[in-house]
Amino acid sequence: MATTAALQDVFVRALDLPADTDFGALAYRSVPQWDSIAHMRLVAELESTFDLMLDADEVIDLSSFTVCQQILARHGVTWDG
Repeated sequence: MATTAALQDVFVRALDLPADTDFGALAYRSVPQWDSIAHMRLVAELESTFDLMLDADEVIDLSSFTVCQQILARHGVTWDG
């Protein structure tokens, strides 16, 4: 699976989103599903899927799909598009 598709899949699973979500526009609390509890579920899914550990500042900064890509890139994750 391509990395961007893997990240989209994490968001779909963690936030119970439809697969056709506009991920570019996705931000914290932009959908009712992305509340504080789902945020922690998202962090757990990200850490498991990409085999990394986010620090507290990164968890707090994780405010959108795009920011998530930037945070993961700092951990060495590369993007396919």
